[in-house]
Amino acid sequence: MRWEGQRESENVEDRRGMGPARVGGGLGIGGIVLVLAVSYFTGMNPLTLLQMMSGLPGTTDETPTESAPSGPVTDKIGRFASVVLADTEDTWQKLLPKAGRPYENPRLVLFTGAVQSACGTSSSAVGPFYCPQDHTLYLDLSFFNEMSQRLGAPGDFAQAYVIAHEVGHHVQNLLGIADKVSRIQRQAGEAEGNALSVRMELQADCLAGVWGFHASRERRMIEPGDFEEGLAAASAIGDDRLQKMSRGYVQPESWTHGSSQQRKTWLRKGLESGDLEVCDTFSSKQL
Repeated sequence: MRWEGQRESENVEDRRGMGPARVGGGLGIGGIVLVLAVSYFTGMNPLTLLQMMSGLPGTTDETPTESAPSGPVTDKIGRFASVVLADTEDTWQKLLPKAGRPYENPRLVLFTGAVQSACGTSSSAVGPFYCPQDHTLYLDLSFFNEMSQRLGAPGDFAQAYVIAHEVGHHVQNLLGIADKVSRIQRQAGEAEGNALSVRMELQADCLAGVWGFHASRERRMIEPGDFEEGLAAASAIGDDRLQKMSRGYVQPESWTHGSSQQRKTWLRKGLESGDLEVCDTFSSKQL
């Protein structure tokens, strides 16, 4: 990606090295390992398990926050994340009003180990996530090493895809999609709730692709091979592949993000079209 020298977002908060004293409400490393094991074998969201085991509510308006260091991020990987966020801002400030909704820039919090958000206390074990209560993306940049070394998905566009996917959840939140799905999930059974989650995640993949299209066409940030890196990353984090790696077998009814093929398919739809309307996973009969 041609990102050096591009605008950096002012909406990045660097909390690296400032993690809360307690991880997951007092869970030690052994507790986190247990959470991951239970998540692997049950298909439950590890964030939910961490909240259950720590006794913290899923959402709260009274969660304490750390004060962030002053000034912009200065290290290369932090600057990269800031540039990608800025470019998503440029894309969605242009596109979302066409869907009848002004775009509000989200924040990006960079953290190490664990972090406090309006959605509770979270460990790096849950991976990057978006909290709709505070309109903030949370990212431990060590996840990029995990993608490259353990999942076999290296490359700067693969990393950018992760950020753009979480921004996609922010777009869903602004459009009211997230609230609507959450209301239905509260009344649905586990299977239906998981199926809705899959459609949410695939739509976020598609929205990440929409950003990639415009980053390429309008700002020439994309180099040959970049989109292939993103598609490889989408495939690497498919539920079927992760379940096969962790359990040795696949359990489709417990999927919450979609298969490798599904994730590639919807990311590609966004990359090839650049059109928000193409990303309607909820009306699609074929995922």
